[in-house]
Amino acid sequence: MTHETLTQLGREARGFASPDEAVLERVPNPQADVIYLARFTAPEFTSLCPVTGQPDFAHLVIDYAPDAWLIESKSLKLYLGSFRNHGAFHEDCTLAIGRRIVEVAQPRWLRIGGYWYPRGGIPIDVFWQSGPPPEGLWLPDQGVAPYRGRG
Repeated sequence: MTHETLTQLGREARGFASPDEAVLERVPNPQADVIYLARFTAPEFTSLCPVTGQPDFAHLVIDYAPDAWLIESKSLKLYLGSFRNHGAFHEDCTLAIGRRIVEVAQPRWLRIGGYWYPRGGIPIDVFWQSGPPPEGLWLPDQGVAPYRGRG
C-alpha cells in the first residue's frame, strides 16, 4: 500500500461502528533494514462489557518491531476507537488488537499490554506477544505501574 492508496491519512475519515468494519492500514517502512521498536500508547481505550453493556477502560501499550511495513497511526486510532461500542471481554479485546496488527503489518515481533481498570473490584491486565523478540531488540519497560488507583 502506498501513500496514494491510503483511504484515511490526509482525508476526512469518520469512525467505524465495529472493529470488524474498521480499516487498519500500513505504509512501507523506510528503515526496514534496521531492527528497532515502535510503540503506540492508548491511555484512554474503551470498550463495552459484553454482559452488562457498561463501559470498560484500559491503558494499552503496543510495542512492535517493524519489518517491511509500518502501521499507519491514524488508521490505528480509528481502529481502536471502533471498540467504543463493541462488547468483548478484556482478554478478547487485547488479543484481537494484537493479532490484527500482526495480520496487517507482518512485523518481526509484537507485544501488547492491556492494563484494564477494575471491573467488579479487580483490574484485569492482559499481555500477549507474537513470539520471542528478535535478538538485539531493546525492550523498554511498558511503564504502566501495577494498579493503585492508576493514573
